[in-house]
Amino acid sequence: MFRLVLVASVVVAVLGAPPKSYNSGNEIPIISQETEVNGDGSFKYSYESGDGTRVQESGALKALGPKEEGEAVQGSFSFVAPDGTSYSVVYTADENGFVPQAPHLPVAPPIPEAIQRSIEYNLAHPEEDKSQK
Repeated sequence: MFRLVLVASVVVAVLGAPPKSYNSGNEIPIISQETEVNGDGSFKYSYESGDGTRVQESGALKALGPKEEGEAVQGSFSFVAPDGTSYSVVYTADENGFVPQAPHLPVAPPIPEAIQRSIEYNLAHPEEDKSQK
């Protein structure tokens, strides 16, 4: 499952970084690239392309239980959108899922106070939940 999170984070990083407009036939050069994969399951990589896209990620195996391991990943990517706006995203991907952070990402509205009180009451009184019978 955590390998899937790793793959998903790489796909998001690549797809989320559209290149600037280039004439057809022009290639975007890779300015720098580093990759390290270790026998213990840890890795790190980074690259920068000629259109200003930058990506970096690292990860390592993490114990999730006595007999279970998963990958814990952290990284970032940045790019310049076709309109010239620069975007950057920092993320983690682990047992909590893919968690991106960036000022331009949408944020869920706060839970209304009445709903929050109801949730807290239900958590404090599980014996009253008749739907679990």
